[in-house]
Amino acid sequence: MKDVETKKELSPKQRDELLNTLAARFEKNMNRHKGLEWAKVKAKLEANTEKLWSLNEMERTGGEPDVVGSNKKTGEYIFYDCSAESPKGRRSFCYDGEALESRKEHKPKNNAIDIAAAMGIELLTEEQYRELQELGDFDTKTSSWVQTPTDIRELGGALFCDRRYGNVFVYHNGAESYYAARAFRGSLRV
Repeated sequence: MKDVETKKELSPKQRDELLNTLAARFEKNMNRHKGLEWAKVKAKLEANTEKLWSLNEMERTGGEPDVVGSNKKTGEYIFYDCSAESPKGRRSFCYDGEALESRKEHKPKNNAIDIAAAMGIELLTEEQYRELQELGDFDTKTSSWVQTPTDIRELGGALFCDRRYGNVFVYHNGAESYYAARAFRGSLRV
């Protein structure tokens, strides 16, 4: 018997619950996706069970995913984690596997890059993080790892962002660091 999560498929009940949650969030936050229709988003989701599974993982870990736009050329809908603060179920992770291996003691349980890949999502880029912040005030008490350029990562660093004093800030830290108030926000194209 295969595990539901191994197959990356939701049970009919899980699927219906997730679609209802996403529909309610979509309707409540129309400013995030002006001009888009839930019926079209729902049809796209129902046709792609693996992406629906990824959205469920985003929801399960506290990300509160919502549609933030669409790509007219590809027809894809773009989802970001839209929780007010960095997702609770993804906190206290270092940046990537290399950083995790470099820690000799007090290792975190995992790392942001590998968890995101397992969920089928990508960390937001700095640009995407700034786009998200145009839709509301996010991470006013927490922070989120963002995709880090290779040259910075090769030197041992990683980037994270937050909103303080009405502004979005980008900072650096050792990639092996982790904090109870830092997680990561993801994006998914469906």
